[in-house]
Amino acid sequence: MARIKKSRKVGRIGVPKESWAPRKPKDPNNTKPKKHKGNPSGSRHSAVELNQQSPQQSKQNDPRVGSKKPIPLIVEAKEFKSKPKPSKPKYFSPAQELAELENNDRLNNLLDEMDSGVVLSADDKRYVDKKLARHRELCDLLGINGEAETIGEQAENKEDDPFARFESININEFK
Repeated sequence: MARIKKSRKVGRIGVPKESWAPRKPKDPNNTKPKKHKGNPSGSRHSAVELNQQSPQQSKQNDPRVGSKKPIPLIVEAKEFKSKPKPSKPKYFSPAQELAELENNDRLNNLLDEMDSGVVLSADDKRYVDKKLARHRELCDLLGINGEAETIGEQAENKEDDPFARFESININEFK
């Protein structure tokens, strides 16, 4: 027997088909149905057919059309809504504010409690200090001396004040 040397080339495995034999036509009845995954390609771009049975819909709805909500093209700054602050009463003059401050019931009650020796809470103490500071500012602004003036001091001030002496002169004495 003749010895065959080993080679890396692989020979033909099996018998080649005859090239001259015609192919058998496929039978369309024996084919398996294809497995479909997802929507058919191009379904969004193809014309949409609706049920022709319902003549109620005169307008055809296109499923390609999305939301009808308008989209703003320019972003506007949002207004931040803060808690409504209790409105401060606006006064036309410092005298009106001073009169309101002196007639404040809460402040008067707290000052009475302080005079009687009751210890106030921190919030009440802050409130009293704030209102008293504003009272001092208004008194300075209006030129009101915080100390109570006696009648004797007023008389001395009139003697020193030349304008007060001028007004107190009786014109009938010089006739």
